[in-house]
Amino acid sequence: MTQLSDTQAIILSAAAQREDRIALPLPESLRGGAAAKVISAMLTKGFLEEVDTDLRKGESVWRETGDGHGVTLVATDAGLAAIGIEPEDADTAPAGATDAPTEEPAPDTPTGPEAAPKARAPREGTKQATLIAMLRAPDGATIDEISAALQWRPHTTRGAMAGALKKKLGLEVTSEKVEGRGRVYKLPAA
Repeated sequence: MTQLSDTQAIILSAAAQREDRIALPLPESLRGGAAAKVISAMLTKGFLEEVDTDLRKGESVWRETGDGHGVTLVATDAGLAAIGIEPEDADTAPAGATDAPTEEPAPDTPTGPEAAPKARAPREGTKQATLIAMLRAPDGATIDEISAALQWRPHTTRGAMAGALKKKLGLEVTSEKVEGRGRVYKLPAA
């Protein structure tokens, strides 16, 4: 398993929750030289990539390149995999990619916030599949149980449930307090 610092995991978890995978803004506690060092390491490992952006569009900018253009940071498939999140599909291009085909929704297809997330089945043997299996177990699972089983930090577990399961897969994660166990999270049986 890829070892991430807490800061790297937070940056990737936040990016995974955004449709365009933009990793900005960075956590408020990360500034100056520390930010440059963390981002440089993530770029080197291939967890983030720099994508050209137009400053006039109001997009978040990592650095300016001149002539009204800049560079933003986008989480890569490898970055999402490092936190145990499967990308929506292998053909999805990151924000700012100009050679990606665009699909127009059918005229009667809802768009925007009312559109339902795409239903996809995770690949077998992945951490995401393990997470779903643990949550579908009759007794559900606690954050600590999931974190121990997947070798994740608790915030990564919460981020995966909120981002990958709820937002990306459209699954409804429920929770209840159980005497002697604490808060237990569950998914309805498949």
